[in-house]
Amino acid sequence: MLHEIRKKSSVPVLMLTAIKDEYTQVTSFDEQADDYVTKPFSMVLLGRRVAALLRRNGSTDVLNTMTFGDVIVDFSGYTAKDPNGKIDITPKEIDLLRLLVEHKGLVLTRSQILDDLWGSDAPIIDRTVDVYIRNLRKKLRLDCIVTVKGIGYKYEVDE
Repeated sequence: MLHEIRKKSSVPVLMLTAIKDEYTQVTSFDEQADDYVTKPFSMVLLGRRVAALLRRNGSTDVLNTMTFGDVIVDFSGYTAKDPNGKIDITPKEIDLLRLLVEHKGLVLTRSQILDDLWGSDAPIIDRTVDVYIRNLRKKLRLDCIVTVKGIGYKYEVDE
């Protein structure tokens, strides 16, 4: 089936399956799959794999700046400003905001956020994420970061 798709399109293909055997994976790559992920999988890592596929395919724009009300966040320059001038914000806070924005509408657990921003072996407790979220909301006056009680956080905006 994938071989037939490849005759007509170069769309990136990521195989997402519960089948872990080597033969199936090799066959998928032989049929020109771009990536292969087996369950269980991390939503953060899946998002990164999809972004990488789209980036290599030239199908995505890099997120450089974004406006939240009267606040402009420059992700590539790790700065934020409002009409009163520059806002004091840390690079880790910018990285956290970018992570949430890149996973718009998806709930990220504290563990997923910690693993992505600090690494899985960092000696940091999950409540650290709560502090960073509180700082983001206060500094940038954000109401688009939603707490999902008992699970984590998500970036949500009304369309």
